[in-house]
Amino acid sequence: MPTTDSPVFRVLGPLEVTGASGAVCRIPRGRQQVVLSALLLEANRVVSTESLVDAIWGDAPPATARTQVQTCVSALRTNLAVIGEHTSLLTREPGYAMEVTGGRLDAALFSRYRKEAHEAAESGSLEEAAALTRRAADLWRGPALSGTRSHKLQSMAAQLDEYRLINLETYADLELRLGRHARVVPELSALVAEYPLREGLRARLMLALYRSARQAEALEVFRAGRAILVDQLGIEPGDELRRLESAILAGDPELRHPDADSVPGIAPVTPAPDPASAPTPAAEPPEPSGRVVPFQLPPDNAHFTGRVSMVATAKDVLLAGGESRPTPVLVLAGPSGVGKSTIAVHLGHRLMHEFPDGQFYCDLADAGSSPATALDALGRFLRAMGIPGAQIPEPLDERAEMYRSLLAGQRTLIVLDNASSSHQVRHLLPGNGTSSVIVTGRSGITGLPGARSLYVDVFDPEESIEMLAAVVGADRVAAEPDAAQDLVRMVGRLPLALRIIAARLAARPNWSLEWMRDRLSDERRRLDELSHGELVVRSSLALTYDGLTEACRRLLRLLSLQDGGSVPTWVAAALLDTDLYSAGDLLESLVDAQMLEIDSTGAPGEPHYRLQSLVRLFAREELERYRDEDGADLALTRLVGGWLALADEAHRRLYGGDFAILHGQAPRWHMPGAQVDQLLRDPMGWLENERANLCHIVDLSAAAGQTEACWNLAVTLVTMFESRCYFDDWQRTHEKALEATSSAGLLRGRAAIMCSMGSLCLTRAQFTAARALLEPAQECFASLHDTHGLALTRRNLALLAQRQGDEQAALALHRQAVADFQAVGDLVGQTNTLAHLARLALEQGCLDDAENLLDEALDISQHTGSRRMESQVRFVMSDLMQRRGRYQEAEGQLRGVLELVRSRGDIAGESRTLHRLGTVNACLGRISTAQRLLNEVLAIRERTMDRVGAAEVRLELAQLEAEHSAHPPYVGFGSSGTALGSAGR
Repeated sequence: MPTTDSPVFRVLGPLEVTGASGAVCRIPRGRQQVVLSALLLEANRVVSTESLVDAIWGDAPPATARTQVQTCVSALRTNLAVIGEHTSLLTREPGYAMEVTGGRLDAALFSRYRKEAHEAAESGSLEEAAALTRRAADLWRGPALSGTRSHKLQSMAAQLDEYRLINLETYADLELRLGRHARVVPELSALVAEYPLREGLRARLMLALYRSARQAEALEVFRAGRAILVDQLGIEPGDELRRLESAILAGDPELRHPDADSVPGIAPVTPAPDPASAPTPAAEPPEPSGRVVPFQLPPDNAHFTGRVSMVATAKDVLLAGGESRPTPVLVLAGPSGVGKSTIAVHLGHRLMHEFPDGQFYCDLADAGSSPATALDALGRFLRAMGIPGAQIPEPLDERAEMYRSLLAGQRTLIVLDNASSSHQVRHLLPGNGTSSVIVTGRSGITGLPGARSLYVDVFDPEESIEMLAAVVGADRVAAEPDAAQDLVRMVGRLPLALRIIAARLAARPNWSLEWMRDRLSDERRRLDELSHGELVVRSSLALTYDGLTEACRRLLRLLSLQDGGSVPTWVAAALLDTDLYSAGDLLESLVDAQMLEIDSTGAPGEPHYRLQSLVRLFAREELERYRDEDGADLALTRLVGGWLALADEAHRRLYGGDFAILHGQAPRWHMPGAQVDQLLRDPMGWLENERANLCHIVDLSAAAGQTEACWNLAVTLVTMFESRCYFDDWQRTHEKALEATSSAGLLRGRAAIMCSMGSLCLTRAQFTAARALLEPAQECFASLHDTHGLALTRRNLALLAQRQGDEQAALALHRQAVADFQAVGDLVGQTNTLAHLARLALEQGCLDDAENLLDEALDISQHTGSRRMESQVRFVMSDLMQRRGRYQEAEGQLRGVLELVRSRGDIAGESRTLHRLGTVNACLGRISTAQRLLNEVLAIRERTMDRVGAAEVRLELAQLEAEHSAHPPYVGFGSSGTALGSAGR
């Protein structure tokens, strides 16, 4: 057992500094105490000046903040000199560090005692473990940093206080295992009174009382806790506490065994092991087990090296959660190029089995100049958990509530990369401590509850050499040790710059390290700038850029035009106006030079690439120098025209032609037909895989003034938005296009967007908003004598009238729309409208009229080859057949529809079709089949949190049971549902 240490610096209570002789060093309250406390909480690590400014002043620092911090540090050194500790406060770019070794800091001593206690317990020395845990507890003199007014420090201190409670629970466990139950009763009683909502402490007090022959008091502790939870939070005690109460009432003999490994109702807490002592091996993703288990992490870095201490600390932070504890939040902050994202992803892979319920990942800056919002990220996460777009709420708060409900009790890791502010991530935090969060950002993300910040700095010399050897080869580095050390020094040990240099050497085995060192020495001014902010990255990128061929440099510059997202090979061909294979060779050359990354998450069918954000910034700066020579404006037109041409073709292949859509006059860039066939073998799959790129091009074309292409692409993408329930994308792209067309005065484009937005409002049952969009669109199309636009708008107005109960207006508008669609040869629009007319006829009881309309619609849809429209017509036909008692024919129609919606991944359509299949089977007397189908529907609706739909199915199942026992045949609630959409416009 170690000897007692006497800390010089104490933060486990009020801040206190005492010299070796016992002399007290008085630190003035206010700024000096905040600075010293912040440095001690990050002892032996660099704390940036910006972080200290934030700790002192929060969101409202004065203009002289940095100067005042320097003054504070100087005054601190003077005060610490009284006890000989002034040399502990070091200046280290980009801030300061407090060097505190051995047992001179009580928080470090606390961690050491916990580690030694864990090791003693692991070896069976429970007495020693209990003594060490007690020693750790006795270091505390009150709440950590009590009295501080800094909100940032309060958050950090709260995490220390949480560790204190974990340690006390560990101590209680050890004492109970040693049979010393009566000894811990007084302290546990005081702790339960202080922390009445902490169920772990209450459970241990109940067990200690029970083993002390105080059964009635143990049960009273449970009842008092239950009353507090119900009164204050409106919840019942957790499962563990209830199981312990039941075990006490039943006199479970297991409760009497002090040496039992586990006790009913208590999850034992043991001292956390030293994270650095047992690194977690990389593992494969856990297999799904009956639910959607997202795994969104990018691939781990195969050459990840160094960062041992940081990874160990980060693991300790991320694994400190639990049911009744705050969410562990780790913030990785630092300048560009130091590897924050790499560390975050590496941690995710290393901790995969600690979070078996999923790993979420979102690059919050992936949208380039328009960072992702919390609304966007929540939509992505909810969809990854199996919630279809139709069930995802629109308001941010409701999305956050659904997200936290789904994560409750789940062990998941959420990685939020490239965050710009606390506000951007606040709604993305889970509700309790079973999940953990990693946030990365260039500057400190402050204000997150309980967040622990780690500053990511450049490599130390040893880590730099280790990384160089991992990429270049250990033999080459060992053969030229001086040159290797010089290279490390010359790139400032910045991981991004070092990785670029190492990659160039690895790609050119005939180059010596000395030759590379001499090459870099010719650019002294750039090397001098390597340690200054963003110039570090710019200079490092320039070294590689200068070694490229002119063709590669031009392509790199033009690639920056897309400004985000993945880059399919054909994009390079469009930018250069060349063939696919020549463009592909240049892309691979850029990959070899580490200026471009292979995007493993890209759509299948052709290679995809990605420009790292800093490389894109550098390339764009270079593009401004060569814009005219590169033909950037024409290249941008080809880029947008290529995406538009492919989206047009995907729509044609899905609809059987240019149906149910309006086109503008924007130029297209076409690639050879064979390559288009290869890309669009699965048109909907291509749209799905390229969704992020396509939405981005809508924004890009608007920003570039290519408004005709902007609105045309936006309405074309509704082919996907409607089918896959991407309502947020639908709204966002159309709002952008509406703004662009209004500013440019494009009447037809503005009317097309308003008509399509009206369709979205109908889908969302926003009828007032739909009318406010559709009526002006109709007026505009009429003034332009645009029959096709009128057809689409009148069809949508007819649907609005139909849903608002105005059947006469709906009938007249549908008939006019059919005539308009016939006039322009839009067969899909005609089919869709005929199906809606049939729906009206069915509701009015005119079955023969409905059958005639459906037969006509089916003939047209089969002529166009549009299986999507044919399935919608057949769904309405199944309703007609059911109403006529032709249940077996209805079942046959529905089986075909079910096969199609499942092949398209249409969850909502699958639910509706299964629902009607259930009612049809019930009418056929196949009760067990009907029950199975309806239960399948119920499972889908419960999984997608469609509570109203689930309640409807439960009621129908109950009716089915009652009708079967009384007087069949059965007629269910689902007989009048419809799967008809608005054909996308």
